[in-house]
Amino acid sequence: MTSGSTTTVPLKPWSAVPPKRYKLVDARLIDPKDGSIHEHVTIDIKDGIVHRMTKLNSAASPGDEVLKWTNNESITVVNLEGRYVLPGLIDCHVHLSTPPGEEGLGATMNVHHDTSLLRQTYLANEILKRGFTTVRDCGGAGLAIKEALAEGLVAGPRLFIAGHGISQTGGHGDLRNAKDAEYSCCGGNTKGLGRIADGVDQCLHAAREELRQGADFIKIMVSGGVVSPTDALVNLQYTPEEIRAFTKVASDSGTYVTAHAYTPAAIRNAIENGVMGIEHGNLIDMPTAKLMAERAAFLTPTLVTYQTMASKEFGSFLPPSIAVKNLQVLDAGLKSIQIADQAGVTLCYGTDLLGPLQVAQTGEFTLRKQAGLSSLKILQSATVNAARMLRQENKLGRVKEGCVADLLILNRNPLDDIEVLARPDKHLLAVIKDGKVMHSRWSKLAVGTDPAQLIE
Repeated sequence: MTSGSTTTVPLKPWSAVPPKRYKLVDARLIDPKDGSIHEHVTIDIKDGIVHRMTKLNSAASPGDEVLKWTNNESITVVNLEGRYVLPGLIDCHVHLSTPPGEEGLGATMNVHHDTSLLRQTYLANEILKRGFTTVRDCGGAGLAIKEALAEGLVAGPRLFIAGHGISQTGGHGDLRNAKDAEYSCCGGNTKGLGRIADGVDQCLHAAREELRQGADFIKIMVSGGVVSPTDALVNLQYTPEEIRAFTKVASDSGTYVTAHAYTPAAIRNAIENGVMGIEHGNLIDMPTAKLMAERAAFLTPTLVTYQTMASKEFGSFLPPSIAVKNLQVLDAGLKSIQIADQAGVTLCYGTDLLGPLQVAQTGEFTLRKQAGLSSLKILQSATVNAARMLRQENKLGRVKEGCVADLLILNRNPLDDIEVLARPDKHLLAVIKDGKVMHSRWSKLAVGTDPAQLIE
């Protein structure tokens, strides 16, 4: 501040610029709740919220609506000319702390924390440009990147975090090899994506510690996994008593537990002890799927990670000993989605990609189409279902009055073919998050940066 000046420097100048007010005229608005399309809608975005939505009467034209607001300098009016508007997408299973930059799994998981954090800023922006305005991180991302995204310091999606995924010794979150040294006593050891906890007391402590460090929910590992080196996929992990310790801490704190699980036995062990979400579920059977539906539990399949790890392009990402486990769950993945859908389980969109595989994020849309799901059901998994699982259904997942102004502008209708969302480079014109234009390929809508003051 200069001498004699009364100008106050903002404490956090990167978040000081408020969002513009927009009038988006003549939108074809898609409501994923029921698949309805509303024609000739004007969307009024104010203070980052969908302030009001109106429909043109039969006597008016979109041009009339544009002219009505053109002289109001406080409003940016954009004629969408019938382009499609969709709520921002939600990916419910990401690992932001494993950004691109390394070739294989081992190198990806051992990047220095500071290097990872800087690379996460790149990944966050790429995720946003694919149309995902909200993501749920299921292990690895911390409070610093969450706050940086929320404050606008870093461009990227809204972030919900688990902190570390919590694992028993030798479980899916324990990435030590069999010849590595034992951890120090007393539990709570953290490395990369995971935290080790054994026994009820350590489980209580681990869950409380993750919540203290800013976790929005608790993630636990209740079965073997693909990338963990010392367990089999069929291994049951955590006792009912240990799982109930996690769910008790979560419910006492007003949140929930989700669990990494593949087999029916592991899924039942979780659901019967208070877990409300299952990640992956590739080996699920019909009785277990019906149990999930009865308990109103959510399933987040992540088919794209297995396909991408098995692809020719990324075939060397996994070491051979682990690649065998990937093949065991790859073929079962499509069938698991069909079983869960037939049983009435609520499906959410997830990807679970690591390192260089992150580029395949939108490929999950294609795989779910191959599994036989309708475009509407796939769209719901990435919008209204996901918002409900996050307990944000009054803010996210739809474009309606009072919701956060997260929306996408598309040149094609994804309900005709969900592949539209798999190709953002061809069909995604603009991404608006919190009422700000964060990404645009469309000449009629500029990214909402703060313009510099001109000097004569």
